[in-house]
Amino acid sequence: MRARLSPSFRRGLAVDLGTANTRVYVQGHGIVLDEPSVVAIDLRDGKPVAVGSDAKAMIGRTPAHVQAVRPLRDGVIADFEICEMMLAYFVRRARPGRLSKPDMVICVPSGVTGVEKRAVMDLAEAAGARQAWVVEEPMAAAIGAGLPVHEPTGNMVVDIGGGTTEVAVISMGGIVTSQSVQTAGDELDEAIIQFIKKEYSLALGERTAEEVKIALGSACPLQDEVRAEIRGRDLTTGLPKTIVTTTEEIREAIEQPVAAAVDAVKVTLDRAPPELAADIIERGIVLTGGGALLHGLDARLAAETGMPIVTADNPLQCVAFGAGQCLEHLGALSDVLMTRSR
Repeated sequence: MRARLSPSFRRGLAVDLGTANTRVYVQGHGIVLDEPSVVAIDLRDGKPVAVGSDAKAMIGRTPAHVQAVRPLRDGVIADFEICEMMLAYFVRRARPGRLSKPDMVICVPSGVTGVEKRAVMDLAEAAGARQAWVVEEPMAAAIGAGLPVHEPTGNMVVDIGGGTTEVAVISMGGIVTSQSVQTAGDELDEAIIQFIKKEYSLALGERTAEEVKIALGSACPLQDEVRAEIRGRDLTTGLPKTIVTTTEEIREAIEQPVAAAVDAVKVTLDRAPPELAADIIERGIVLTGGGALLHGLDARLAAETGMPIVTADNPLQCVAFGAGQCLEHLGALSDVLMTRSR
């Protein structure tokens, strides 16, 4: 059912409920919260010890009775109860002292089922929303990147988040064709962990792998290759150990997930109608999400697709900002929102 919005919606929230980070946009104020999607739980009573940045700092460093949990995996809710705790906490942080229940827009991957969309709406209402709407992430990313989504012309966006890579061709306010693959930032981190384990018998934690990806990760050869030290636990002796690795090695480690994301772009291009494909050749493909910051990804995509590649000005916040624009410009953008039938 398409959203029918009333003036009361003007004080709503837009939430980019991401696998890696959650961002909250407040109507009239912009993005007011950007925190990791992590909750630290005390296993003795099931209560949260920390949420967001504080909880992420605890990953791999907690005592036996505390567990740092990421309640979303591959772009969907893996633990409803913990995700509800996290979202309710972020909503209170974003709207301190306000008692009224806000209307809420939440972003979902384009490949989720109707059941999963309803689960997201249930989550929002359980976390304090008066009514919930969903918008597909590639559509929100395109709006946030400033693409003319309602014009009869082809716009292509590639949103690479923590859990999924969303590729879509958009025209006249709708998604013409799309591809959602569970290959994104988390897969790159896991690939680095497995590569270092195999090549150096060194165990890395999630946070260290993410730091290595940001510092040394690349999708194609660099003009100046870099070397850096990595610290972890020697799997042979069990003692701390430091190794030196290079951008070439990390590029080899992440080649498979990077190639999967590139293939998703090529498949989506192949499915695009000829007229829209011609528009994309002229306008280019827009990259959003944290994965857009991977060194050399734009050059790799340009070489393999033959299309011009443009990285959005603020790729990390495009989805949240685009969902927020649905709040700010109801008349023009309400048709991209979906809600449950009542």
